[in-house]
Order: sequence, then structure tokens, then C-alpha cells
Amino acid sequence: MLSIFPSLLAFEGFAPLIIRLAVGFTLAYFGYQKIAGKGKSSGSNSKLFGTAEVIIALFIVIGLFTQLAALMNVVILLIKLSHKVADKQFLTNGVNYYLLLLAMALSLVFSGAGLLAFDLPL
Repeated sequence: MLSIFPSLLAFEGFAPLIIRLAVGFTLAYFGYQKIAGKGKSSGSNSKLFGTAEVIIALFIVIGLFTQLAALMNVVILLIKLSHKVADKQFLTNGVNYYLLLLAMALSLVFSGAGLLAFDLPL
């Protein structure tokens, strides 16, 4: 199929970079809230879980072991979604946010880190 803007395809490595930064900073914020005890999140609210989220977010942001870190983020988001389903809050505003983050994390698992990352495709 023909592309409307074929010259933009030269910048295809920026898409995973943008997704990686959005997912990483969002996950870091979730983890920071748990460590600081400032917010209530779906799933575990322990400081240990928050620290794990911050570490995974750091790996995603810098692009180190991106696919593994994104896969771990998928597991975290599935835990959050399962708690929302158990609380009968499925497809509310907060859950839609988790579903979008889940889709973004899955795209990182399949596409890799993109530009400006320590991961290199083999």
C-alpha cells in the first residue's frame, strides 16, 4: 500500500522512543506514589512494589533490556486490571488508561526500544 507521507518513514525509530518515554515516565510516577505513600493504586501499594516499578521504568526510559522491562510492565498492568475487574470497575476512566498503557507496553515488547537506547537489534 502506498504511504501518504513516505518521507516520514525514515523516522520510524522515533515511534518506539516516544512510546518508551511515555510508558516509562508514567510507570515511574506510579512507583513514586507508592514509595512516598501519596496515592492509592490498583494492585499492591507496598514500597517494595513501588521500587520495582521505578526500576523497571528506569530500564524502559534509558532503553536497557527494553523488551524484558516492557514485558514486566505488562504483568504489572495486568495485575492492576485484574484488581479493577475484581472491584467491578472495568471500562471506567481509570481502566481505559491502564488498557492504553498495556497496548503501548505490548508494542514495545514486539517493536523493541527504537532510537536513543542502549539496546541494539542483533
